[in-house]
Amino acid sequence: MNPHRFTWCVTSRISHTTIDSRNAYQQSLWWSQVLGMREDPEDSNEPDHEECMIFSADGRIRLLFIAVPEAKQVKNRLHFDVRPTDTTRDEEVTRLLRLGATEIADHRRPDGSGWVTLADPEGNELDVLRGDSEFTDPYAHLITGRRAPDPNAAAPFPRPVIPGPLRAQ
Repeated sequence: MNPHRFTWCVTSRISHTTIDSRNAYQQSLWWSQVLGMREDPEDSNEPDHEECMIFSADGRIRLLFIAVPEAKQVKNRLHFDVRPTDTTRDEEVTRLLRLGATEIADHRRPDGSGWVTLADPEGNELDVLRGDSEFTDPYAHLITGRRAPDPNAAAPFPRPVIPGPLRAQ
């Protein structure tokens, strides 16, 4: 079997992103304000909950905050890059600082590119990128529904064929 041959197959998808927190409820409130997300109206988050989930408007993006006893110790191995949808990067940095973020590093460049690294109230890093109106997304063609698909184009993300009994027949 050729290991470089690709085919489309269903694998897995990310159900939600889980974030360890000292205070899951407070973190869910803060990130709801940052991202414009909401809790499930049929299962609201409460101050004494150990798990608090928030959802994007369409319900597809989910963040789950879980209370853990230990505080953040070192730099995150994973962090969010946030892109303002209706404002500039600099205006968004100001807004997030007012919500309680802390500035960690400024990576803005004279040409307008770059980002600002902030920390949320529990110290988790996030980068604020240029806003939607400040740049052209080089990956826009990969977003479903942005334009009609070209029937002659190659699939954007071919998946490898899994050899042996793991592959469904």
